[in-house]
Amino acid sequence: MKTLHVETRRLWRDWLGEHHATDDEIWLIFFKTHTEERSVDYGEAVEEALCFGWIDSLIKRIDADRYARKFTPRRAGSVWSETNKKRAEQAIAAGLMTGSGLIFVSEAKASGEWDQQRQRPSMSTDTLPQELQEALAAQPEAAEMFHALAPTYQKQYILWIATAKRPETRTRRTAEAVEKLKRGERLGLK
Repeated sequence: MKTLHVETRRLWRDWLGEHHATDDEIWLIFFKTHTEERSVDYGEAVEEALCFGWIDSLIKRIDADRYARKFTPRRAGSVWSETNKKRAEQAIAAGLMTGSGLIFVSEAKASGEWDQQRQRPSMSTDTLPQELQEALAAQPEAAEMFHALAPTYQKQYILWIATAKRPETRTRRTAEAVEKLKRGERLGLK
């Protein structure tokens, strides 16, 4: 895991300017608020990443004081959140967007993705994905654990399965969810 700690937005932008075309990923280290250590602001880090065609994804705890966020080059055709569309538009207006970032904005606009509202599946615990309903019906111990979870944790499972784009991903996530539930585990960060 290649990590980087920068204290300022400027240093992060400098790193991206030098590495965005050659590196596959970087785990940017953030310090928690209770520490005295400075690190770039998360929102600013995402804004700068978008300017170079990069995006954040996973979060990993390092220790009691630090965590890291994974930043990678954006994949062609990846979904743009409404927040990141606004960030990109602001970067363009401010003259901060580079050619590398603009390519992804242009592709999203050309494909119609840019103008689509991103719809998130319902978070209702009353509506379980079909795959999860069937899997829980076949595994009573997993079903018992699922129904014993607080609604927040149930929603994590539901959303994780419901947001899968491909049927094989939904199937894999459902199987993983059932195994975790049988072991009495919450989903955790995915």
